[in-house]
Amino acid sequence: MFISEALAQTSGGAAAGGFSIDALQQFLPLILIFVVFYFLMIRPQQKKMKAHREMVNALRRGDRVLLQGGIYGQVAKVTSETEVLVEIADKVQIRVTRGAIAEVLEKTQPVAAAAETEEKAAPAKRSTRGKKAAAEESVVQPAVTEAPAAEGGAGEKAE
Repeated sequence: MFISEALAQTSGGAAAGGFSIDALQQFLPLILIFVVFYFLMIRPQQKKMKAHREMVNALRRGDRVLLQGGIYGQVAKVTSETEVLVEIADKVQIRVTRGAIAEVLEKTQPVAAAAETEEKAAPAKRSTRGKKAAAEESVVQPAVTEAPAAEGGAGEKAE
């Protein structure tokens, strides 16, 4: 007798398999927690992983790096897509995976880019100097070369 009365008290939509507001109220805290975790933990970790992947893929010879174990070194050779040869002391090289590189401390410029920056900087210097500055610079240079010779052990001026 009591069972038939209990079934009769349930709402018609929920008993027929429909969606009720009670179910939404039960799952809303779980959904909210997932959204908070996504924005506070998952998404920033994905950004870190993407930045590290880009940094490791951009490695080239001459870059100063810090390995995961705390060893400082310089990239001697990029051997493959997964391995790098790192020089940690004079004539001491170790082979490590790219994932073992924690941080790039100094980036080297490509040879072509370095030459372009020098070419751009050289004309800018020449254009800002006047004839008077160039004349003063040429006068200063001989004085600099004579000063160390005068301070030398013999005490005689170089001519």
